Amino acid sequence: MSLMGIDVGTTGCKVIAFSESGQTVASAYAEYDAVRRQPGLAELDSRDVWQKICNCVREVATQTAHDPVSALAVTCLGEAATPVSKDRQILGNSILNFDERGQEEAAAIEAAVGRERLFNLNGNIMGHFYTAPKLMWLKKHEPEFYESAHKFLLWEDLVAYLLGCDPVIDYSVANRTLLFDLEAAKWSEELAGAMGLCTDKMAELRPSGQLLGEVSPAMCDQLGLPRGVKVVTGGHDQCCTALGAGVIRSGMAIYGIGTFICITPVYERLPDRPKMLASGLNIEHHVVAGHYVSFLYNLTGGALLKWYRDQFGRLEKQQAGELRIDPYDILLADLPAEPTALLVLPHFAVTGPPLFESRTKGAVLGLTLETDHKTFLKGLLEGVTYYFREGLDLLEQAGVAVQEFRATGGGAKSPVWLQIKADILGIPLATVKVTEAGTLGAAMLAGVATGVYRSIGEAVESLVKVDRVFEPDPKPHDRYREQFEKYRQVYPALREILWSM
Repeated sequence: MSLMGIDVGTTGCKVIAFSESGQTVASAYAEYDAVRRQPGLAELDSRDVWQKICNCVREVATQTAHDPVSALAVTCLGEAATPVSKDRQILGNSILNFDERGQEEAAAIEAAVGRERLFNLNGNIMGHFYTAPKLMWLKKHEPEFYESAHKFLLWEDLVAYLLGCDPVIDYSVANRTLLFDLEAAKWSEELAGAMGLCTDKMAELRPSGQLLGEVSPAMCDQLGLPRGVKVVTGGHDQCCTALGAGVIRSGMAIYGIGTFICITPVYERLPDRPKMLASGLNIEHHVVAGHYVSFLYNLTGGALLKWYRDQFGRLEKQQAGELRIDPYDILLADLPAEPTALLVLPHFAVTGPPLFESRTKGAVLGLTLETDHKTFLKGLLEGVTYYFREGLDLLEQAGVAVQEFRATGGGAKSPVWLQIKADILGIPLATVKVTEAGTLGAAMLAGVATGVYRSIGEAVESLVKVDRVFEPDPKPHDRYREQFEKYRQVYPALREILWSM
């Protein structure tokens, strides 16, 4: 028997069936684009996305006749909610978090509830990108449509609902709505009342890894699944990725290195809330019971490396094409062995916590006529890591310390960059053998709920294998520590100039 993980993302969906030992049995992927009916709007065509999910499930089902799927769970993006009817029909699109609607509503929530009260209840920093401000916008501008909807379901609960189960959402995804009470683990009537929203229009709440029921016989036949496939509550994509990489204990964190970088630390004891709020750091439920996570991120992680490749690495791209290798293998080869003297402020796009700055710009300090292109590139990689060193210091001051990273994403394939990170942060980074940690995490939840594994710990021990560990080198770490103290002075010194540019 195999276990299925369904990953619904912003730009595509992925379905993978895993064996009980964690091997990929079958997989399928489909892309989709955001619908932009006018400038500033961004939606997913929920009917189209659902059909592509079905197509992927069907494709995987046809490849697993020898090892049929016994249970499934969903991991998904947050925030985007789809209106549905009582008879399981999709009524409209889901509004994506970067859609500009809801800004006035977010300001109204903050005025009515207060920034501190909202954070104490929900654990998130107010912003228009969450579900609640979008629903408030719908209620104000399309009241008849809002009232006609039976439920507004996020992608985890929507998939379960369309497969034939009751609409149920787990705590980690519910956290992304702004309507969830973090400590009470229930919908907050106080927050909903202040927003003029009704929690009856949301799904039922349950922890991750709970058995919901079975895929309906009609849907099994339509998708080519065997009868009796169990449906289990999954979780938010970052949390399932953490689980799939074995990040289940305090002191561990995911270091997701893709187009943007996100560090997700795990902890049991709730941190100092005033310090977390002041640092712009959220608190949310992990998919592992009794544990929480925070998200420390920057939009110019891998994007900065891609920018360098496209602007200055055209020769390397051409060489890579001729040799049929990854251009990053050429770009990152033969970087200087020693830390550079450059200080790069990686504010090339909107920053994440603690600044959330849209007005700032990037900066490179310390260039001389002796600076070559390899030194410049390493300086970029160092600057991105200094940014996260600053955020990790803020987390530690609030009571969340990280002693071990598990690196995932495309950037985890680069030993050079991982060693730079380990040397700057002074924390080991380990890679894992699985490449699809998010879908594996969802499949693990399905396996625990149906008795394939006795516990989350047993599932991790059985399925997650560390590939390589990058230990900090004390000598460059000491040099980087000196450079970091200079880096911390860069933004305060240049802020007014950068804002005016």
